[in-house]
Amino acid sequence: MAQRISKDEYFLKIASVVAERSTCLRHHVGAVAVKNKHILTTGYNGAAAGLKDCLELGCLRDQQNIASGTRQEICRAIHAEQNVIIQAALHGVNLEAATIYCTHTPCIICAKMLVNSRIERFVSFGKYADDSFVEIFKEAGIKVENVNKPSFEISFLE
Repeated sequence: MAQRISKDEYFLKIASVVAERSTCLRHHVGAVAVKNKHILTTGYNGAAAGLKDCLELGCLRDQQNIASGTRQEICRAIHAEQNVIIQAALHGVNLEAATIYCTHTPCIICAKMLVNSRIERFVSFGKYADDSFVEIFKEAGIKVENVNKPSFEISFLE
């Protein structure tokens, strides 16, 4: 008998597929905002809409030897979590009490934005190079869960 995957695994798999749209040469990151088992918005890391990206121009951070987790302002990309918030704003979607499923933990900038979005929970399987988010999420009362990477095998009955 087939076994049903958990809700967390389901949404993390979706975040992983969203990450495939990334135009970053360093990390493909995807995020999905969910409330009451419904997807609100998605986001991946990449250049602002309509602008040239790293696939076309190369990575500024690599060109300047900038280590991961530092100097986020020197980057063409908008982070996946930022794009989740931007999409919510563009479409009039309230993220309050939502869960963000993301392929990586957030940088400090994204963490502060997520705190102000009043999310309730953050679930990830990957780790970003910066752990600064931990204290700010703790102070804000945001639950953080780092889970095992989901299987990327798609199983269904034919």
